[in-house]
Formats: sequence, structure tokens, C-alpha cells
Amino acid sequence: MKRLLVALAMSISAASSATPPAGDAAVWATATSTHATNGRVIIFRFVKEFRVGFEKSTLPDRVILVWRYKSESGLPATTEREAMDRLEDLLAPIVEKQGLAMLALVSTGENLREWTYYTKSEEEFVQVLNGALAQQPRFPIEIHAASDPGWTTYEGFRKSVRE
Repeated sequence: MKRLLVALAMSISAASSATPPAGDAAVWATATSTHATNGRVIIFRFVKEFRVGFEKSTLPDRVILVWRYKSESGLPATTEREAMDRLEDLLAPIVEKQGLAMLALVSTGENLREWTYYTKSEEEFVQVLNGALAQQPRFPIEIHAASDPGWTTYEGFRKSVRE
């Protein structure tokens, strides 16, 4: 997660999504950063605004799903990106139900995609994740989890985005 906190020039490239997703995210945005030494782009999709009344403190645990891939450009090939999208589509309706978790940040670039979720319970999230993926082909993901009641990973990222 250190790479998210690196001081890179980022700017919002799209102010919001056309259709806000259901749940606690009211407005999504994208930002890009360009690595200073190799010129590769990292694309970020993040919650820019939350629905009125949403309290981050209700989701104190952070779970990051990591998918590593190989690419000359640092971005995934179309078939791999489609598999990543399928993983996200499988998880969204299940982990976001009943307020268990919400996706707050997705980064793609430098041969890595990371989904940052905040959840009520790391253990319950992993249990639901395993259940959701049980009948699917194995996805090449790692799971990293920690307590983060102040949403420090998300907040650190948001402070680094130039608007």
C-alpha cells in the first residue's frame, strides 16, 4: 500500500460517474498518476462523495484484495482486465449487502490491481468472499487486512489527489 502514499502528481480526470452506484458511495471519480521515472500510468477509481448520513466509523476494518499481473505497459491485458471486472462484479452485491462492506478505492497500474474495501468485520468479509467465489475458477488474489477505523489509507489517498 506504500505506493498509494508516494507523492505523485495526481489529478481527477472525471468528476463523477454517470450513474452513482447504490450503497454508501454517492459519487465516484477517477484520477491518474504518472510514475516520474518510467512514465507508466496508474489509474485510480475512488469514492469522491458519500451518501448523506454515512459514517465511516461503522466500517473500521480495511481489506485489500491484490491481483498481480505481468505487462510491458504496467496495465493489464484486456482478457485479464475482464477477469478482474468479473471478480469485482461477483463481490459487489454480496459484500455490500446489509452494509457489511464498501469498496472505497481501486488502483490499477504497475502490474498490480488493488481493491480497498472497508468492512464491519475482516473475518465476516473473508467468509463472505470465500462463499461468493467458491463455485468460480480460482482468482489469483492476495488478501491483506488490518484495522483502520480512521480510514487512513483512503484519507491519505484523497489528500494526494489534486482537483
